[in-house]
Amino acid sequence: MKLFAVLCAAGLSIFGADLSTVKTVYLLPMSSALDQYLAIRLTNSGDFQVVTDPAKADAIFSDRIGAAFEEEMKDLYAPKKVQDGKLGNDESARPVSESFSRGKGSIFLIDRDSRVVLWSIYAVAKSTNSQDMNHLAEKIVAELGKSRKTKPAN
Repeated sequence: MKLFAVLCAAGLSIFGADLSTVKTVYLLPMSSALDQYLAIRLTNSGDFQVVTDPAKADAIFSDRIGAAFEEEMKDLYAPKKVQDGKLGNDESARPVSESFSRGKGSIFLIDRDSRVVLWSIYAVAKSTNSQDMNHLAEKIVAELGKSRKTKPAN
């Protein structure tokens, strides 16, 4: 299974995903607070700048894709409207994304504008304790770094 995950990540680089264009990333909430551990590891790696404003991100990290992801993206990037002289989203119409089920080991790096999956990996922690989650984040960032150094084929 580990080899499969590495081959999938490497395969994306072969088929033209250019991770070198990604400079800033936004992390959606993930199961077992993996997003927090990833933010630390990504920041320390120096390969990416982690942003807290999704509008400033080149790409989005998520542990799920599909309808739940698309709803989250609509919420994040919905046009702002003016109400009572204040700029903001219509919070009353916003679904609560926490009700969507979380991924079980799949991590995706998705281009913000095109919604193309640039990179992915399947990696599962031994448990949800902080040490195992930190180790998982370290592994994910290491594999991403390897894929980023691989130049896509022309």
